[in-house]
Amino acid sequence: MVDMETKEGMKKYVKLVADTNIWILNKDQQIFYDLIEGLVDNKKSYGYQSCPCRLASGKRDLDRDLICPCDYAPPDIKQYGACYCNLYLSSDFYEKNVDFIVVPERRPIDKENAVLEYINNDK
Repeated sequence: MVDMETKEGMKKYVKLVADTNIWILNKDQQIFYDLIEGLVDNKKSYGYQSCPCRLASGKRDLDRDLICPCDYAPPDIKQYGACYCNLYLSSDFYEKNVDFIVVPERRPIDKENAVLEYINNDK
């Protein structure tokens, strides 16, 4: 079991996810480091590694679709060659001579609105 509340543990986790899915990880060290840091921060704050590129509520039931790798990663990688954050990439991503791709948001607006409502009502 890896300790996903440490950067080293999170790196092992995302590597395992990538290997299992035949994906690769972003090779830009700054982007990679920032994403790992965001995942670790979310794991410590919420108890789960929610996507660092999206707004999480801190309520697991509302964020379940955003737990990394999020529910949208497989279709995004299949269609665009990268997940929303560009952490996970298709195995041939760098053969396309790109370093980063903007992936459109696939999360339904009703889920996003539920998170915003929960956050606003929690204040």
